[in-house]
Amino acid sequence: MAIGSPFNPHDDPRRALAAIVDSSDDAVFFTDPDGLILSWNRGAARMYGYSAEEVSGRSIAVLIPEDRVEEIENIRLRIRAGQRIDHHETVRRAKDGRLLDVSLNIVPITDADGRVVGASAIARDITEQKRVEHALRASEAQWRSVIRSAVDGIIVINARGIVESLNPGAERLFGYREEEVVGRNVSMLMPALYRDEHDGYVARYLATGVQKIIGIGLEVTALRKDGTTFPVHLSVGEMAVEGERKFTGILHDLTERVWMETRLREQSGLTKLGEMAAVVAHEVKNPLTGIRGAIQVIGGRLPAGSKDAAVVKEIIARIDALNELMKDLLLFARPPQPQFASVEIVSLLEMVADLVRQDPALKDLRINVAGSAPPMTGDADMLKIVVQNLILNSAHATQGRGAVQVAATLAGAGCEITVSDNGPGIPPTVRERLFTPFFTTKARGTGLGLSTAKRLVEAHGGTIAIDCPPEGGTVVTLHFPVQAI
Repeated sequence: MAIGSPFNPHDDPRRALAAIVDSSDDAVFFTDPDGLILSWNRGAARMYGYSAEEVSGRSIAVLIPEDRVEEIENIRLRIRAGQRIDHHETVRRAKDGRLLDVSLNIVPITDADGRVVGASAIARDITEQKRVEHALRASEAQWRSVIRSAVDGIIVINARGIVESLNPGAERLFGYREEEVVGRNVSMLMPALYRDEHDGYVARYLATGVQKIIGIGLEVTALRKDGTTFPVHLSVGEMAVEGERKFTGILHDLTERVWMETRLREQSGLTKLGEMAAVVAHEVKNPLTGIRGAIQVIGGRLPAGSKDAAVVKEIIARIDALNELMKDLLLFARPPQPQFASVEIVSLLEMVADLVRQDPALKDLRINVAGSAPPMTGDADMLKIVVQNLILNSAHATQGRGAVQVAATLAGAGCEITVSDNGPGIPPTVRERLFTPFFTTKARGTGLGLSTAKRLVEAHGGTIAIDCPPEGGTVVTLHFPVQAI
């Protein structure tokens, strides 16, 4: 029972109240204005380890750690001033030396004249609660660190499809800042074709529980802020937060993988094409050479001005065209390994331009070579093939009567070559297929010129890009790394 009670033990209501206080799980005790303990319930004995007899008449300072001495004085001053102290979280020391996290409620006790004659205190042990809160905060901080450092994009949406958060990985993937996306429907990150489909998946799952995307990884197309699309692998998980359903999407960028798969397919196709080209060269090219020689012999025996002589000339021209096709096919399918040496690129451009100017069919074509660039490491013969192909394409686009600008410049750590013309440009649908083997817009052509040029440029570690500016014409840009020999 309580010690030093100021209450009349024969007063039944007070005895009942004392019994309730003594049975409380919380520590309940009373002190005088100087902080001497007058009453101590069993809850206090269990919490602090002191019996009522051990603390009776002792200062409350017995429970105060050394670094909290000033705190007890501040509490005493507030109580003497008649102030309540509610939910004050602090640290107390038990008899065995353990430090306890406690929550205190202290109320001044006054007499009939309003003078403070003591204080009642209720202390609740919140050590375990604090430990759990700390563990939760540490766990949350750990998971936040993992999520924020993840390379993949992570997005959290609610059951209505509204984005609630996204990590830096998702910001990098889509090009948005988090504040630009939070509060908006996740469909903003999808091409229009997939938006209704996604909303239908979520609605169907919420209504029926049938999983179409939840818990199942699949490949989808995502939409960046700049309007471009890219392939991603999407994994969707479900969670409940305070009874509300939420969905977590983890997105892995597949751009590199898709590019690699495409290149592997291209390489596989090119290998087969190379095998076929070797067979064609052996079975067709050599016989064509013999046929051409025989036709020339026959043509040489015909009278000058004969109608048959014109036919023979046309046959030889067709055979020569087939030979050129075989040559292009072999070059595309099995391009030679570059023989690297120092190349004066501007001189090479001038040489190719002069060669094209010698074609009588292109006498009205104006070719201007400009710019300057340091020597680059490359295969001069292969670079000539590339540049000549591009100039001839410009000549075809302008019907042999336009202007072609060829320029070389130093671009960063590389050399940039541009070939531009004042032709009609290229429609977007055609532009998408320009590097597809055997695709051509010419009446007579193999469709291998640009495909071969691309392979030769890439053999130098370079890139090729084709653009059609709004003002018209076509610009082809080659970029090569400048390497020392």
